[in-house]
Amino acid sequence: MPPPGNNHLNSTPVRNPRPHTRFREALSDTPPAEWSNVSLPDGLHFAPCARQAHHLFPAWRAAFSPEHPDHYHGSDEQALNAQLTPLLAGQVLGAVMPCSTLAVDETDRVIAGVIVTNRDGLPWIATVFRQPGPCYVGLGAALLRRMLADAAASGLTEIGLVVSDANPARHLYEKLGFQLTSTSLTVLVP
Repeated sequence: MPPPGNNHLNSTPVRNPRPHTRFREALSDTPPAEWSNVSLPDGLHFAPCARQAHHLFPAWRAAFSPEHPDHYHGSDEQALNAQLTPLLAGQVLGAVMPCSTLAVDETDRVIAGVIVTNRDGLPWIATVFRQPGPCYVGLGAALLRRMLADAAASGLTEIGLVVSDANPARHLYEKLGFQLTSTSLTVLVP
């Protein structure tokens, strides 16, 4: 019999956020040709992800507001220095890959982005973000389509990501052909 306080029968599964790992086969499920010609809303254009973290930070931080399930609860400075800067420097999930793409406005301000990293040899969508607002609805989907077309054209065979159960973007990933491969569950043991 386990000692008091270690009753594993009363363990509590934590269901939110429950991460789902998804993969999309790039060669066997080739993106439609029109995905490489996706257009952006007026005033926006595609740009390579070759910028310092502080240029992406305002849009990235706004995308993950306190109401978002993936919000980083630290200060802006902590979020920039502990999350985005190491990600773009390749210190978190590997080097940023050329298929990563940004949407910028006419003043060259970053509005949205898809950052793909080389996670131990596997292309991995590390983050997808966009400025909130009705004028940018659908921008994340457009960037993902363009990135998937670029990834397939460069010969990548698959691409993965993790999305939390509470993140509404998981439905978009399903529509774009990402197949569920695993779900993780954290159990709190008293």
